[in-house]
Amino acid sequence: MQEIETARLYLRQFTPDDLDDLYRIYSDSEVMKYLSEGVRNRKETAADLFQIIAHWEKHAFGLWAVVYKENNQLIGDGGLRFLGKTPKVEVGYVLAKAYWGKGLASEVAAASLKYGFEVLKLEKIGYVAHTENRSSRRVMEKVGMRYQHNLDHSNRVYYSISRRIYQSKVVELS
Repeated sequence: MQEIETARLYLRQFTPDDLDDLYRIYSDSEVMKYLSEGVRNRKETAADLFQIIAHWEKHAFGLWAVVYKENNQLIGDGGLRFLGKTPKVEVGYVLAKAYWGKGLASEVAAASLKYGFEVLKLEKIGYVAHTENRSSRRVMEKVGMRYQHNLDHSNRVYYSISRRIYQSKVVELS
């Protein structure tokens, strides 16, 4: 199973032992405000955790446990997953409120894009955000994704980046 280290984070596989930490994050109404799932109770969090683990086993990618190196604390999830019931892949993340505003979401998103394009060889990666979630929309723009369109009959927007655009941005940064 793939694990990734960034400047300040470890992205590792989830285990059943992560339930308590994940529940603390998923049960915070402010953290879950813009997510369609909303606040999760312990039973729902356990089901989510086992779905995350099963997704990795079935597809060789998914959401990682995001661990802050400085204190070795699980602070959220992040990575790649299928967009609903489509074959499209999206990047996503959820971080505990105490870790907002530190650039960590961008770190998770950038590592996820790199994995998606360089390891999985995906052609395109998307992202769906609530129109009012300006912070997450800025994160996507920071990692090179661009607004594409509003989703029909919802208050959500779709961002994406192609492998070709990603590779050109990586070359620019070199």
